[in-house]
Amino acid sequence: MTDEIDPEAEASAADAPAPSSTGLVQLTFEETRVLGCLLEKEATTPDHYPLTLNSLHSACNQSSNRNPVTDLGTDAVDEALEGLRYKKLAVLVHQAGARVEKCRHTIENRFPYLTPGQRALLCVLFLRGQQTAGELRQRTERIHPFVDVAKAESTLQELIDHEPEPLVEKIPAGGGRRVATYVHRFSPRSEISSGEEEVEPTGAAAEASETGPTWREEMREEIESLRSEVASLRAEMDELKSNLGV
Repeated sequence: MTDEIDPEAEASAADAPAPSSTGLVQLTFEETRVLGCLLEKEATTPDHYPLTLNSLHSACNQSSNRNPVTDLGTDAVDEALEGLRYKKLAVLVHQAGARVEKCRHTIENRFPYLTPGQRALLCVLFLRGQQTAGELRQRTERIHPFVDVAKAESTLQELIDHEPEPLVEKIPAGGGRRVATYVHRFSPRSEISSGEEEVEPTGAAAEASETGPTWREEMREEIESLRSEVASLRAEMDELKSNLGV
Protein backbone atom coordinates (compact mmCIF):
# COMPACT_ATOMS: atom_id res chain seq x y z
CA MET A 1 0.00 0.00 0.00
CA THR A 2 1.50 3.31 -1.05
CA ASP A 3 1.38 6.59 0.84
CA GLU A 4 0.58 9.86 -0.90
CA ILE A 5 1.27 13.20 0.71
CA ASP A 6 -1.95 15.19 0.82
CA PRO A 7 -1.30 18.44 -1.14
CA GLU A 8 -3.96 20.38 0.76
CA ALA A 9 -2.79 19.11 4.13
CA GLU A 10 0.78 20.15 3.31
CA ALA A 11 -0.07 23.52 1.75
CA SER A 12 0.65 25.63 4.81
CA ALA A 13 3.99 23.90 5.43
CA ALA A 14 4.99 24.19 1.78
CA ASP A 15 4.14 27.90 1.59
CA ALA A 16 6.05 28.72 4.77
CA PRO A 17 9.72 29.66 4.54
CA ALA A 18 12.10 26.78 5.20
CA PRO A 19 13.78 26.65 8.62
CA SER A 20 17.32 27.91 8.90
CA SER A 21 19.90 25.58 7.36
CA THR A 22 22.47 26.45 10.01
CA GLY A 23 22.53 24.80 13.43
CA LEU A 24 20.57 21.83 14.74
CA VAL A 25 16.79 22.10 14.38
CA GLN A 26 15.23 22.88 17.75
CA LEU A 27 12.05 21.22 18.97
CA THR A 28 9.59 21.88 21.75
CA PHE A 29 8.89 19.20 24.35
CA GLU A 30 5.59 18.37 22.61
CA GLU A 31 7.33 18.07 19.24
CA THR A 32 9.92 15.64 20.63
CA ARG A 33 7.13 13.58 22.17
CA VAL A 34 5.25 13.38 18.85
CA LEU A 35 8.40 12.60 16.85
CA GLY A 36 9.45 9.95 19.37
CA CYS A 37 6.02 8.32 19.16
CA LEU A 38 6.13 8.19 15.37
CA LEU A 39 9.60 6.61 15.44
CA GLU A 40 8.54 4.11 18.10
CA LYS A 41 5.28 3.00 16.47
CA GLU A 42 6.94 2.64 13.07
CA ALA A 43 9.24 0.03 14.62
CA THR A 44 6.91 -1.69 17.12
CA THR A 45 3.53 -1.66 15.31
CA PRO A 46 4.38 -1.40 11.60
CA ASP A 47 0.96 -2.78 10.55
CA HIS A 48 -0.69 0.30 12.09
CA TYR A 49 1.80 2.87 10.85
CA PRO A 50 1.45 5.64 9.66
CA LEU A 51 -0.71 6.70 12.62
CA THR A 52 -4.09 8.32 12.62
CA LEU A 53 -4.29 11.52 14.63
CA ASN A 54 -6.32 9.70 17.30
CA SER A 55 -3.69 6.97 17.60
CA LEU A 56 -0.92 9.55 17.77
CA HIS A 57 -2.73 11.35 20.57
CA SER A 58 -3.07 8.08 22.51
CA ALA A 59 0.60 7.24 21.92
CA CYS A 60 1.73 10.61 23.27
CA ASN A 61 -0.18 10.09 26.52
CA GLN A 62 0.40 6.39 27.15
CA SER A 63 1.61 5.53 30.63
CA SER A 64 4.42 3.16 29.62
CA ASN A 65 7.81 4.05 28.14
CA ARG A 66 7.25 7.77 28.70
CA ASN A 67 8.88 10.25 31.07
CA PRO A 68 7.09 12.32 32.05
CA VAL A 69 3.66 10.76 31.51
CA THR A 70 1.55 13.50 29.95
CA ASP A 71 -2.07 14.42 29.36
CA LEU A 72 -1.65 16.42 26.16
CA GLY A 73 -4.84 17.65 24.54
CA THR A 74 -5.59 17.02 20.89
CA ASP A 75 -4.87 20.68 20.10
CA ALA A 76 -1.39 20.41 21.63
CA VAL A 77 -0.64 17.25 19.63
CA ASP A 78 -1.97 18.84 16.42
CA GLU A 79 0.14 21.94 17.01
CA ALA A 80 3.25 19.84 17.64
CA LEU A 81 2.62 17.87 14.46
CA GLU A 82 2.22 21.11 12.53
CA GLY A 83 5.55 22.29 13.96
CA LEU A 84 7.26 19.08 12.83
CA ARG A 85 5.77 19.47 9.35
CA TYR A 86 7.15 23.00 9.14
CA LYS A 87 10.55 21.72 10.25
CA LYS A 88 10.43 18.98 7.60
CA LEU A 89 10.30 16.16 10.15
CA ALA A 90 6.75 14.89 9.56
CA VAL A 91 4.01 14.82 6.92
CA LEU A 92 0.31 14.00 6.62
CA VAL A 93 -0.45 11.28 4.08
CA HIS A 94 -3.41 9.58 2.44
CA GLN A 95 -3.29 5.81 2.05
CA ALA A 96 -5.23 4.03 -0.65
CA GLY A 97 -8.59 3.00 0.81
CA ALA A 98 -8.12 4.98 4.02
CA ARG A 99 -10.86 7.40 5.07
CA VAL A 100 -8.73 9.58 7.33
CA GLU A 101 -5.38 11.32 7.07
CA LYS A 102 -2.44 9.67 8.75
CA CYS A 103 0.91 11.02 9.88
CA ARG A 104 4.45 9.76 9.62
CA HIS A 105 7.88 11.11 10.44
CA THR A 106 10.38 12.14 7.76
CA ILE A 107 13.51 12.23 9.91
CA GLU A 108 15.35 10.42 7.12
CA ASN A 109 14.99 13.53 4.94
CA ARG A 110 16.87 15.79 7.35
CA PHE A 111 19.22 13.12 8.72
CA PRO A 112 19.59 10.58 5.90
CA TYR A 113 22.59 8.71 7.27
CA LEU A 114 21.24 7.68 10.68
CA THR A 115 21.57 3.95 11.33
CA PRO A 116 18.69 1.95 12.86
CA GLY A 117 20.57 1.87 16.17
CA GLN A 118 21.09 5.63 16.18
CA ARG A 119 17.42 6.23 15.39
CA ALA A 120 16.37 3.88 18.19
CA LEU A 121 18.50 5.75 20.73
CA LEU A 122 17.14 9.12 19.60
CA CYS A 123 13.60 7.75 19.81
CA VAL A 124 13.99 6.67 23.44
CA LEU A 125 15.77 9.91 24.36
CA PHE A 126 12.85 11.84 22.83
CA LEU A 127 10.37 9.77 24.84
CA ARG A 128 12.15 9.46 28.19
CA GLY A 129 14.72 12.23 28.45
CA GLN A 130 18.06 11.91 30.21
CA GLN A 131 19.21 8.29 30.70
CA THR A 132 22.25 6.11 31.27
CA ALA A 133 23.67 3.87 28.55
CA GLY A 134 22.39 0.82 30.43
CA GLU A 135 18.88 2.21 30.58
CA LEU A 136 18.98 3.12 26.91
CA ARG A 137 20.24 -0.32 25.93
CA GLN A 138 17.34 -2.00 27.76
CA ARG A 139 14.67 0.45 26.59
CA THR A 140 15.59 0.22 22.92
CA GLU A 141 15.26 -3.58 22.92
CA ARG A 142 11.89 -3.63 21.14
CA ILE A 143 13.06 -1.08 18.55
CA HIS A 144 16.66 -2.13 17.89
CA PRO A 145 18.56 -4.55 20.15
CA PHE A 146 22.14 -3.85 21.21
CA VAL A 147 24.30 -6.84 22.12
CA ASP A 148 25.65 -5.11 25.23
CA VAL A 149 26.00 -1.75 26.94
CA ALA A 150 29.37 -1.16 25.24
CA LYS A 151 27.68 -1.31 21.82
CA ALA A 152 25.02 1.15 22.97
CA GLU A 153 27.77 3.46 24.24
CA SER A 154 29.67 3.32 20.96
CA THR A 155 26.50 4.17 19.04
CA LEU A 156 25.82 7.06 21.41
CA GLN A 157 29.35 8.28 20.71
CA GLU A 158 28.55 8.24 16.99
CA LEU A 159 25.61 10.56 17.69
CA ILE A 160 27.89 12.81 19.77
CA ASP A 161 30.38 12.90 16.87
CA HIS A 162 27.64 13.48 14.26
CA GLU A 163 28.50 16.10 11.62
CA PRO A 164 27.84 18.92 11.13
CA GLU A 165 26.12 19.09 14.54
CA PRO A 166 26.18 16.69 17.52
CA LEU A 167 22.77 15.10 18.09
CA VAL A 168 23.46 13.82 21.61
CA GLU A 169 25.35 15.17 24.61
CA LYS A 170 27.09 13.12 27.30
CA ILE A 171 26.72 14.39 30.86
CA PRO A 172 29.59 13.13 33.05
CA ALA A 173 28.96 11.42 36.37
CA GLY A 174 28.65 13.80 39.27
CA GLY A 175 26.11 15.69 41.30
CA GLY A 176 24.91 12.48 42.91
CA ARG A 177 25.10 10.37 39.74
CA ARG A 178 27.56 7.48 39.72
CA VAL A 179 27.51 7.00 35.95
CA ALA A 180 27.34 9.27 32.93
CA THR A 181 23.99 10.03 31.32
CA TYR A 182 22.96 11.12 27.84
CA VAL A 183 20.49 13.69 26.46
CA HIS A 184 19.47 14.63 22.94
CA ARG A 185 20.35 18.13 21.72
CA PHE A 186 17.15 18.90 19.80
CA SER A 187 15.76 20.87 22.75
CA PRO A 188 17.13 23.16 25.47
CA ARG A 189 17.93 21.28 28.68
CA SER A 190 14.92 22.94 30.38
CA GLU A 191 12.60 21.41 27.75
CA ILE A 192 14.10 17.93 28.21
CA SER A 193 13.73 17.94 31.99
CA SER A 194 10.55 16.45 33.39
CA GLY A 195 10.46 19.14 36.06
CA GLU A 196 10.40 16.47 38.78
CA GLU A 197 13.09 15.76 41.32
CA GLU A 198 14.75 12.42 40.72
CA VAL A 199 16.10 10.38 43.60
CA GLU A 200 19.64 9.34 42.80
CA PRO A 201 20.22 5.59 43.24
CA THR A 202 22.78 4.33 45.71
CA GLY A 203 24.37 0.96 46.44
CA ALA A 204 22.79 -1.98 44.62
CA ALA A 205 20.18 0.27 43.04
CA ALA A 206 22.91 2.40 41.48
CA GLU A 207 24.57 -0.70 40.03
CA ALA A 208 21.23 -1.77 38.55
CA SER A 209 20.75 1.62 36.88
CA GLU A 210 24.12 1.25 35.17
CA THR A 211 23.29 -2.14 33.67
CA GLY A 212 19.56 -1.64 33.12
CA PRO A 213 16.26 -2.38 34.91
CA THR A 214 15.56 -5.64 36.74
CA TRP A 215 13.44 -8.41 35.20
CA ARG A 216 10.45 -7.19 37.23
CA GLU A 217 10.80 -3.71 35.76
CA GLU A 218 11.22 -5.19 32.27
CA MET A 219 8.04 -7.25 32.70
CA ARG A 220 6.13 -4.25 34.03
CA GLU A 221 7.20 -2.11 31.08
CA GLU A 222 6.32 -4.87 28.61
CA ILE A 223 2.83 -5.24 30.12
CA GLU A 224 2.28 -1.48 30.04
CA SER A 225 3.47 -1.37 26.44
CA LEU A 226 1.02 -4.09 25.44
CA ARG A 227 -1.79 -2.25 27.21
CA SER A 228 -0.95 0.93 25.31
CA GLU A 229 -0.95 -0.93 22.00
CA VAL A 230 -4.39 -2.41 22.80
CA ALA A 231 -5.64 1.10 23.63
CA SER A 232 -4.24 2.37 20.33
CA LEU A 233 -5.98 -0.42 18.41
CA ARG A 234 -9.25 0.36 20.20
CA ALA A 235 -8.91 4.00 19.17
CA GLU A 236 -8.40 2.86 15.58
CA MET A 237 -11.52 0.67 15.75
CA ASP A 238 -13.63 3.44 17.33
CA GLU A 239 -12.53 5.87 14.62
CA LEU A 240 -13.31 3.34 11.88
CA LYS A 241 -16.78 2.66 13.34
CA SER A 242 -17.45 6.39 13.55
CA ASN A 243 -16.45 6.88 9.90
CA LEU A 244 -18.68 3.98 8.85
CA GLY A 245 -21.59 5.25 10.93
CA VAL A 246 -21.74 2.06 12.99
